[in-house]
Amino acid sequence: MEFIIRSKALYTTWVYYKPDRLLFDVGEGISAALGNKIYSIEKIFISHSHVDHIAGLWGFINTRNNAMGSREKGLTIYYPKGSKNIEEYLNFIQRMNKYLRFKLEFITVEHGDIIPLKNNRYLKIFKTRHTPGEKSVGFQILENRKRLKSEYQNLSGNEIKELISKMGKENILEKYTKKLVTISGDSLPVSPDIIEDSDILVHECTFIREKDRKLRNHTSLDEIKKLLTQIKPKKVILYHISSRYTRLIKKTKEELSSEFKDIEFHIVHPEEISII
Repeated sequence: MEFIIRSKALYTTWVYYKPDRLLFDVGEGISAALGNKIYSIEKIFISHSHVDHIAGLWGFINTRNNAMGSREKGLTIYYPKGSKNIEEYLNFIQRMNKYLRFKLEFITVEHGDIIPLKNNRYLKIFKTRHTPGEKSVGFQILENRKRLKSEYQNLSGNEIKELISKMGKENILEKYTKKLVTISGDSLPVSPDIIEDSDILVHECTFIREKDRKLRNHTSLDEIKKLLTQIKPKKVILYHISSRYTRLIKKTKEELSSEFKDIEFHIVHPEEISII
């Protein structure tokens, strides 16, 4: 399991990424859904200020403060720079929790910002397109890795061992950056240049039927399909699905799996918590 996700367009959205214990957005109901897992979360990343993505934050902080779980870990909340609505909400939460028993920090982020994680990983912020005048961002988890230099990649295991003994490991390896996860937040399709080479794509897909979209501020299934002709992630998780499509989830997943055979698909059901 890598993700626990609850996402129903208009109502609530949050994404818990277990390997790094990160939370993306904080829709209502999250504290009850995650239970004791909320004590392990040290970083929350908010994509934008819409209520269905931030309404659960007050309860999250209050639960962390008053329940019997560990209060030793601080909590840092990252949000788009210039988002006045989020700032007002955070100020309200602080006023309502004057006696916090853990360290709470708020940090603004914008396109290109880097946040260090653990185990040679880091998170990168990228700008997204959502509603006019709304500051919104997406997130990408990357990892610094090492691999054999190209001239040594066809050698056998014994040959590589011999090279290491002669030249040293550092002289036959090169550093590179691997994109692990790309998360869109609420947005129009993320640019293929950003997603390219990412193992996992977590992308919103509010409209399964294009004809239902009246305003162009969310992504449709047709746009997802077009995107997947340009990039080839190993796994695609579609979330933020409108509740009007509950009966189409299974069929849509089957069609996507048939059309893009090399990709593992998951669709977050609007009425369920998904463990992926």
